[in-house]
Amino acid sequence: MKIDNEDIDYIKSIVGSENIYTDKAHKRAYSYDATRTFYEPDAVVFPRSEEDISKILSYCNERGIVIVPRGAGSGFTGGALPVNGGITLAMERHMNKILEVDLENMLAIVQPGVINKDLQRHVEELGLFYPPDPASEEYSTLGGNVSENAGGMRAAKYGLTKDYVMALRAVLANGDTIRAGKKTIKDVAGYNSAGILIASEGTLAVITEITLKLLPKPKFVKSYMGVFPDVNSAMNAVFKSLAEGANPVAMEFLDSLVVSAVQEKLGVNLPSEAGALLIGDVDGNVKEEVEFQLRTLEESFRDNGAIDFEIAQEKEKRDELWRARKGASQSITIFGSKKLNEDISVPRSRLPEALEKIYKIGEKYNFKVPCFGHAGDGNIHVNVMVDGSNPKELEDGHKAIKEIFQLVVDMEGTLSGEHGIGLSKAEFMDIAFNEAELNLFKQIKDAFDPNRILNPGKMGL
Repeated sequence: MKIDNEDIDYIKSIVGSENIYTDKAHKRAYSYDATRTFYEPDAVVFPRSEEDISKILSYCNERGIVIVPRGAGSGFTGGALPVNGGITLAMERHMNKILEVDLENMLAIVQPGVINKDLQRHVEELGLFYPPDPASEEYSTLGGNVSENAGGMRAAKYGLTKDYVMALRAVLANGDTIRAGKKTIKDVAGYNSAGILIASEGTLAVITEITLKLLPKPKFVKSYMGVFPDVNSAMNAVFKSLAEGANPVAMEFLDSLVVSAVQEKLGVNLPSEAGALLIGDVDGNVKEEVEFQLRTLEESFRDNGAIDFEIAQEKEKRDELWRARKGASQSITIFGSKKLNEDISVPRSRLPEALEKIYKIGEKYNFKVPCFGHAGDGNIHVNVMVDGSNPKELEDGHKAIKEIFQLVVDMEGTLSGEHGIGLSKAEFMDIAFNEAELNLFKQIKDAFDPNRILNPGKMGL
């Protein structure tokens, strides 16, 4: 239902006229995400509190007005796009506070609009550590991270956002407020409702508070780079080194196309002879532990064909390695005006086969397919590069993506390791899930949001 002046006036009475906008500039600013796909909301609302959100949802549920929760709008699958108009509920203005850091229990309580990196910096000053580090950490919000179950480069050792969420507060579509989970380490009382809300992309409830587990900050960190003659050698080194006892914080992969793009676009000094690179960090609380990890990695890398293994002894070298990795996505635009970027994930032992077949799909359609990503946890960013102004190339690009999805599902992998399904992958859900599973998702949606006002059109719901 399209909102009218009566609806606007009612919401103004809740949040104040300074926190609701219907002008063209605001609607345009909140109409897109990293997919650069545009859908304008009818209004942008900045709630000040959980109480505001409860009142807005209760009213909109009765009126059939769509609500789309939004963090920073940095997602890659259209999860925060208002495809049916309605109200974009933007959290960054008011719902952006670190409410508590409990040093004794090593946890933080935050509002959903807190920037990921801001929490990291804050707790590190206190000697603690929040590991999840998506590439968007400087601007993505923790509410968005929870809604997409964001990963990051440290996921190889430390896991995903879900591994740190202890409890959530959220508002249901009818305005009821719930608490999912506890501050306790163990909790098996009742269904795991927090687990259902994580990665639900705002389709089930609006998250208003997050309790996150923290760790002690490691005392020592070093970075490394393995240089390989080809992708197959690098991918074999990934799973074999981990099976042999290596436990790196991160093990990131760049293929030769990405290496050349980063060199050209960013001027980063990388080995030009590399067919593939594996870069990452190791950490620990004693130097001997760090040295052991580096030795284990070097031995396994060389056993699997590495032509060089470097340890970044100086901060400048370490920063350069990570600038190369973090600049991969922007650099590969030299290969095409539009990238069809997918974040597939497969069991690590299937990485050599998966990459070989993905490149063959690219050759079939005559596309360059630069690949990079989180090899240490089997999550690779596959980029089919096309001319965005050429309809035939776009059509073939989407055919290639569908073939890649079918390939990874056949390998017991998944459509998305961390970016979510959102709008852009919704049409492929039947590749990954059978009819019974898809029906179960719909039943869960109906239980939380029977009038389907929360972020409709995402995940095929």
